[in-house]
Amino acid sequence: NLGYFRVYGPDISEGGIAEERKYGEVVLVGRLRDALRRINKSIPEAAIEEALKKVLRTDSQDLVVNNQLFHKLLVDGVPVQYKRSDGTVKDEPVWLFDFKNIDNNEFLAVNQFTIIEERNNRRPDIILFVNGLPLVLIELKNPADENATIWSAFNQLETYRQQLFSVFRYNEILIISDGLQAKAGTLSL
Repeated sequence: NLGYFRVYGPDISEGGIAEERKYGEVVLVGRLRDALRRINKSIPEAAIEEALKKVLRTDSQDLVVNNQLFHKLLVDGVPVQYKRSDGTVKDEPVWLFDFKNIDNNEFLAVNQFTIIEERNNRRPDIILFVNGLPLVLIELKNPADENATIWSAFNQLETYRQQLFSVFRYNEILIISDGLQAKAGTLSL
């Protein structure tokens, strides 16, 4: 009802019927590239590619620092420079989202999105993507399982945080639920 298109993770992953990513990739690069072009129509292709590289690049070994750096790109745009036809150089941000026209963004909910990172194979329940960026990670526990609590969902997120460094670079919101309670937070949940 919120406008998210739903996709089953294995379908868009390696070997899936609509493969668009390898298991070690957490950004849906093709979708992000398309969004950057759609949102930033006046920016030349070379500058779009430069912005894409900046978004995908990890600058630090520190998870929180990387998350903060990405958040800055999200809010302020990705700074790029390009040469105009008159020979002058222009500094301009490449926007990751269209904040003025929300319908110009792509919203995608992917369930069972397998991530393999450094021999760790994990499958978060749901990841919400905006323009190919994994911004929200949701971990759900079955309310019928008496051992499934909000704390077991929290512990699962902690395991992901220790083993899936890449997805937390982009993550803006974490949500956990046991079917009866739900909590939301950020990286410091």
